Amino acid sequence: MKYSEAKQGRTFILRLEDGEIIHETVENFAREKNINSASLIILGGADKNSKLVVGPKDGRAEQIEPMEHGLNNVHEIAGVGTLFPNENEDPILHMHITAGRKNSAVTGCIRRGIKTWLITEIILTEIKDTSAHRKRDPESGFTLLEP
Repeated sequence: MKYSEAKQGRTFILRLEDGEIIHETVENFAREKNINSASLIILGGADKNSKLVVGPKDGRAEQIEPMEHGLNNVHEIAGVGTLFPNENEDPILHMHITAGRKNSAVTGCIRRGIKTWLITEIILTEIKDTSAHRKRDPESGFTLLEP
Protein backbone atom coordinates (compact mmCIF):
# COMPACT_ATOMS: atom_id res chain seq x y z
CA MET A 1 0.00 0.00 0.00
CA LYS A 2 1.08 3.54 -0.74
CA TYR A 3 -0.48 6.59 0.89
CA SER A 4 -0.18 10.28 1.55
CA GLU A 5 -2.03 12.80 3.68
CA ALA A 6 -3.97 15.82 2.42
CA LYS A 7 -6.48 18.46 3.48
CA GLN A 8 -10.03 19.14 2.40
CA GLY A 9 -10.55 22.24 0.29
CA ARG A 10 -13.62 23.77 -1.30
CA THR A 11 -16.84 21.86 -1.90
CA PHE A 12 -18.75 22.33 -5.15
CA ILE A 13 -22.30 21.27 -5.95
CA LEU A 14 -22.72 20.60 -9.68
CA ARG A 15 -25.77 19.93 -11.77
CA LEU A 16 -24.92 18.57 -15.18
CA GLU A 17 -27.56 19.11 -17.81
CA ASP A 18 -29.10 16.97 -20.52
CA GLY A 19 -26.53 15.71 -23.02
CA GLU A 20 -23.37 16.69 -21.14
CA ILE A 21 -20.63 14.01 -21.10
CA ILE A 22 -19.76 13.51 -17.43
CA HIS A 23 -15.98 13.11 -17.48
CA GLU A 24 -15.48 15.90 -20.03
CA THR A 25 -17.70 18.33 -18.12
CA VAL A 26 -16.06 17.60 -14.75
CA GLU A 27 -12.51 17.86 -16.12
CA ASN A 28 -13.33 21.17 -17.85
CA PHE A 29 -14.87 22.50 -14.61
CA ALA A 30 -11.76 21.47 -12.68
CA ARG A 31 -9.54 23.38 -15.13
CA GLU A 32 -11.76 26.50 -14.89
CA LYS A 33 -11.74 26.45 -11.08
CA ASN A 34 -8.07 25.45 -10.76
CA ILE A 35 -8.92 22.17 -9.01
CA ASN A 36 -6.06 19.68 -9.17
CA SER A 37 -7.44 16.94 -6.94
CA ALA A 38 -10.89 15.99 -5.65
CA SER A 39 -13.23 13.26 -4.53
CA LEU A 40 -16.71 13.04 -6.05
CA ILE A 41 -20.08 11.42 -5.53
CA ILE A 42 -22.65 11.32 -8.32
CA LEU A 43 -26.28 10.45 -8.88
CA GLY A 44 -28.74 11.03 -11.65
CA GLY A 45 -29.49 9.67 -15.08
CA ALA A 46 -27.43 8.26 -17.95
CA ASP A 47 -28.81 8.49 -21.47
CA LYS A 48 -29.08 5.64 -23.96
CA ASN A 49 -25.98 4.95 -26.02
CA SER A 50 -23.72 5.86 -23.09
CA LYS A 51 -20.74 3.52 -22.69
CA LEU A 52 -19.03 1.91 -19.69
CA VAL A 53 -15.77 0.00 -19.38
CA VAL A 54 -16.86 -3.18 -17.58
CA GLY A 55 -13.65 -5.05 -16.95
CA PRO A 56 -10.86 -6.80 -18.75
CA LYS A 57 -11.88 -9.54 -21.15
CA ASP A 58 -9.57 -12.20 -19.70
CA GLY A 59 -8.86 -11.07 -16.13
CA ARG A 60 -5.14 -11.23 -15.44
CA ALA A 61 -4.10 -11.90 -19.03
CA GLU A 62 -0.70 -10.70 -20.22
CA GLN A 63 -2.40 -8.26 -22.59
CA ILE A 64 -5.29 -6.41 -20.93
CA GLU A 65 -8.25 -5.95 -23.25
CA PRO A 66 -11.03 -3.72 -21.85
CA MET A 67 -14.65 -4.68 -22.43
CA GLU A 68 -17.28 -2.06 -23.23
CA HIS A 69 -20.97 -2.09 -22.35
CA GLY A 70 -23.41 0.24 -24.09
CA LEU A 71 -26.57 1.35 -22.30
CA ASN A 72 -29.49 0.58 -24.59
CA ASN A 73 -31.87 2.89 -22.72
CA VAL A 74 -31.97 5.53 -19.98
CA HIS A 75 -30.55 4.29 -16.63
CA GLU A 76 -30.44 5.59 -13.06
CA ILE A 77 -26.85 6.04 -11.87
CA ALA A 78 -24.92 6.36 -8.62
CA GLY A 79 -21.17 6.34 -8.16
CA VAL A 80 -17.93 7.68 -6.76
CA GLY A 81 -14.73 8.99 -8.24
CA THR A 82 -11.42 10.73 -7.81
CA LEU A 83 -9.78 13.52 -9.77
CA PHE A 84 -5.99 13.85 -9.90
CA PRO A 85 -3.60 15.44 -12.40
CA ASN A 86 -1.75 13.33 -14.93
CA GLU A 87 1.89 13.78 -15.96
CA ASN A 88 0.87 16.83 -18.07
CA GLU A 89 -0.96 18.40 -15.08
CA ASP A 90 -4.37 17.78 -16.72
CA PRO A 91 -7.10 16.85 -14.20
CA ILE A 92 -8.23 13.29 -14.94
CA LEU A 93 -11.47 11.88 -13.54
CA HIS A 94 -11.56 8.21 -12.56
CA MET A 95 -15.15 7.34 -11.71
CA HIS A 96 -17.12 4.13 -11.45
CA ILE A 97 -20.89 4.07 -11.48
CA THR A 98 -23.64 1.56 -11.17
CA ALA A 99 -26.31 2.03 -13.81
CA GLY A 100 -29.67 0.38 -13.25
CA ARG A 101 -32.94 0.04 -15.12
CA LYS A 102 -35.91 -1.98 -13.94
CA ASN A 103 -34.46 -5.28 -12.63
CA SER A 104 -30.91 -5.16 -14.04
CA ALA A 105 -27.75 -3.22 -13.26
CA VAL A 106 -24.24 -2.86 -14.58
CA THR A 107 -21.16 -1.32 -12.95
CA GLY A 108 -18.15 0.15 -14.69
CA CYS A 109 -15.83 3.06 -15.44
CA ILE A 110 -17.26 6.11 -17.23
CA ARG A 111 -14.20 6.95 -19.42
CA ARG A 112 -15.86 5.73 -22.65
CA GLY A 113 -18.60 8.36 -22.33
CA ILE A 114 -21.63 8.59 -20.06
CA LYS A 115 -24.07 11.17 -21.36
CA THR A 116 -26.35 12.90 -18.85
CA TRP A 117 -30.03 12.15 -19.20
CA LEU A 118 -31.98 15.21 -18.02
CA ILE A 119 -29.88 15.91 -14.87
CA THR A 120 -26.94 14.51 -12.98
CA GLU A 121 -25.89 15.81 -9.56
CA ILE A 122 -22.30 15.77 -8.32
CA ILE A 123 -20.76 16.77 -5.01
CA LEU A 124 -17.09 17.56 -5.67
CA THR A 125 -14.82 17.97 -2.66
CA GLU A 126 -11.45 19.50 -3.44
CA ILE A 127 -8.33 17.85 -1.99
CA LYS A 128 -5.55 20.30 -1.07
CA ASP A 129 -1.90 20.00 -0.06
CA THR A 130 -1.27 16.78 -1.95
CA SER A 131 1.31 15.74 -4.50
CA ALA A 132 -0.79 12.74 -5.57
CA HIS A 133 -0.97 12.36 -9.33
CA ARG A 134 -1.69 9.85 -12.09
CA LYS A 135 1.25 8.24 -13.86
CA ARG A 136 1.21 5.83 -16.79
CA ASP A 137 2.37 2.36 -15.78
CA PRO A 138 4.27 0.83 -18.71
CA GLU A 139 3.58 -2.73 -17.55
CA SER A 140 -0.24 -2.53 -17.35
CA GLY A 141 -0.79 0.42 -19.69
CA PHE A 142 -3.04 2.02 -17.05
CA THR A 143 -2.60 5.50 -15.67
CA LEU A 144 -2.25 4.72 -11.97
CA LEU A 145 -2.60 6.92 -8.91
CA GLU A 146 0.70 7.72 -7.20
CA PRO A 147 -0.20 8.98 -3.72
